Amino acid sequence: MTRARNSLIDPDSTPYYHCMARCVRRAYLCGKDHFSGKDYEHRRQWVVDRLTELAAIFAIEVCAYAVMSNHYHVVLHINAQEANDWNKNDILKRWTRLFAGPVIVQRYLGGARLSEAEMRRVDEFAEEYRFRLQDISWFMRCLNEYLAREANKEDKCRGRFWEGRFKSQALLDEAALLTCMAYVDLNPVRAKLADTPEASDFTSIKERIEKAADNTTSKQPASLKPFRCQGQSPEVALPFILQHYLELVDWSGRVVRADKRGAIADDIPPILSRLGIDSNEWINTMRWNNRFYQAVGRLQAMKAHALKTGRNWLRGLTACCRLYISHQR
Repeated sequence: MTRARNSLIDPDSTPYYHCMARCVRRAYLCGKDHFSGKDYEHRRQWVVDRLTELAAIFAIEVCAYAVMSNHYHVVLHINAQEANDWNKNDILKRWTRLFAGPVIVQRYLGGARLSEAEMRRVDEFAEEYRFRLQDISWFMRCLNEYLAREANKEDKCRGRFWEGRFKSQALLDEAALLTCMAYVDLNPVRAKLADTPEASDFTSIKERIEKAADNTTSKQPASLKPFRCQGQSPEVALPFILQHYLELVDWSGRVVRADKRGAIADDIPPILSRLGIDSNEWINTMRWNNRFYQAVGRLQAMKAHALKTGRNWLRGLTACCRLYISHQR
């Protein structure tokens, strides 16, 4: 049974979410359609450019992404503190970069003199937009509607482009966040579209690797939520060291390749041990389709999330127990 989106996305439970959208029927988002012979490879850049644009407007940060032929994955972080720090002008200017807004908002931004009642209405709009600019549903709407319009315009057709609404998973702890980010970054490797993470076009991992290798610029992309540096507050960065994450994804990508199926290398990245993640189950998770459903996390986090969202249980508990071997009691 389909659940209301506000029961699936609860910023009080976790600010991190894994989202995925898939094209309807035979429609191709990107890549080459072997059925029709058309090449849509250029559309991959549409997705990346739009993600970058929206991340600069919303109080939502992109942690990881992968653009595939008929779907895409993205891991998002809700930065509620950033949204709360914006003043009225910040909010209205951000919102009107996406939508024209009511006439009264346009007049206010244009410098017109407004009555006290009109100013109160502008304040109401600003608070409504403050909420929307930290709402994942609005972020995904602005992403998917834009892509659908551009694709339908290019295909000279009308109608639905996406297969229903986007899917979302709550990432309840650090182990779940690490799992889903790596899962997303390894999509092209798992689909045999690339041999290594650094060869995975239109993924966040390739963007991060290229930036880290460029000695002339900052070591992390401005459009992605940064990894933690020494002494940096965990509130403004991902709770992992960039080098450790890159080593983990590289190791995982080599193990999930077809010519190494089932093999576990001796040099398992220590980040797995530190987070209490079983290395064999990790590779199973990276190799197969997503084993989880509406939420991912250790057993206690899953139970707490189920209780908070009014459910007796959550699908995927068995996989979570096998993967996350510590802190379960």
